Amino acid sequence: MIRFALAGLAANKVRSGLTMLGVLIGVASVILLLAVGNGSSAAVKNSITALGTNSLTVSSGAGGGARTASTVKKLTVEDARALADQANAPDVKSVAPVVTTSAAAVYGDISYTPGQVIGTYPAYFETANQKIATGDYFSNDDVLNSRKVAVIGSTTAKQVFDSEDPIGKKISLGGTPFTVVGVLATKGATGFNDPDDVVIAPLPTVQNAFTGFGSVSQILVQATSADTTTAAQSEITQILMGTHQLTDPSKLDFRVSNQTSLLSARESTSQTFTVLLGAVAAISLLVGGIGITNIMLVTVTERTREIGIRKALGAPKAVILGQFLTESTLLSVLGAGLGVAVGIIGSHFSVVGIKPVVIPSSVFGAFGIAVAIGLFFGSYPANRAASLRPIDALRHE
Repeated sequence: MIRFALAGLAANKVRSGLTMLGVLIGVASVILLLAVGNGSSAAVKNSITALGTNSLTVSSGAGGGARTASTVKKLTVEDARALADQANAPDVKSVAPVVTTSAAAVYGDISYTPGQVIGTYPAYFETANQKIATGDYFSNDDVLNSRKVAVIGSTTAKQVFDSEDPIGKKISLGGTPFTVVGVLATKGATGFNDPDDVVIAPLPTVQNAFTGFGSVSQILVQATSADTTTAAQSEITQILMGTHQLTDPSKLDFRVSNQTSLLSARESTSQTFTVLLGAVAAISLLVGGIGITNIMLVTVTERTREIGIRKALGAPKAVILGQFLTESTLLSVLGAGLGVAVGIIGSHFSVVGIKPVVIPSSVFGAFGIAVAIGLFFGSYPANRAASLRPIDALRHE
């Protein structure tokens, strides 16, 4: 039966190849898109975990939903100073207010816009786990004197300076000259964001040149240890309720997030994203199954006289049914096998900046579903062939 099925497929090589291509694309899409979703989730998880378990992020926003946007008080440098008071927050190790903006970096004939321009304090580097590769960080003295110095990420250094050593060179950010004092170690892209595409400068300098001396985007806080994170979070809440003149804990106008809560939120988002990608890819498998039905119906029509002769010679219905079911199953098995190979090979390349991570269950699942689709969509044409009356089949032209 398998020999007859292979001969039938070989008789129409191009048609069979195109049908298998539909299944191949479906299986490869499922494996690769799920791998992209899983890779994105893994990259985000690594990025958040790299910040450390004792890092906290304070951001503006109505926590209880009762306060409107007009009554929400923005975070300020004064809030950061209050959090840095060891008398009120003994479990807080360091505090770094952060402002973010965007500006083109110009060096000679080169103009490049980094992903972010960040204004902050030196404590930011330790809290955000930013290691230096060459040069040095800027200092508290640079902040106090609003010096125009900057630490740049490796991506920014590559784009602006190419192979030159950036240390000591001057770049113009939005018309303001900055001296590069350090280059950060490469952290690697996390999905669509590149943490290495950044320029970090003293907070007062960035505020004076770009954002103004108003609110800050967020405040990064580092607890004294992982064990004191909960206590530090409670201290932050109490201090900011005082500076923001709040009395009701259910109507906070700020949020304090630890790495665990950030990780849970990002993982939930990534899972939804992965499921959506898998659903889109599954449509390709369905289309491949419809292609099998179409090709097998054509095959049955073309071989009607052959079916009539075999039935007239005594071939039972089960044999005819098995022959065409075997052909449709072979189409799906061969297509699925090639799709698995293409999907695994494709996962070795980055997709939109994401390194795909293959999910083993997706490989077996996609292959199994493809074979099941071949059986399901091939059953109608096979049953139609097996139900032909010999006399009608022999009369067919």
